[in-house]
Amino acid sequence: MNAPLPVEKSKPPTLIDPISVRIAVAVTMTGLSRSRLYELIKSGELEIVKDRSSTLIMVASLREAIERRRSR
Repeated sequence: MNAPLPVEKSKPPTLIDPISVRIAVAVTMTGLSRSRLYELIKSGELEIVKDRSSTLIMVASLREAIERRRSR
């Protein structure tokens, strides 16, 4: 008689902190409006990466911008 094979328990997925996010995600993360994010990008306060037509905001610069406002 064959013994049943052990059932492998699935592990929860590992969460990875993103290094960049799209504008819509940055809006959700910060509560800032799209237009305000674009103002911060234009002023150079937020670091971005362009990939074809996509604009990605570097999460580190997003956190820094929020932290600067927090200490005001």
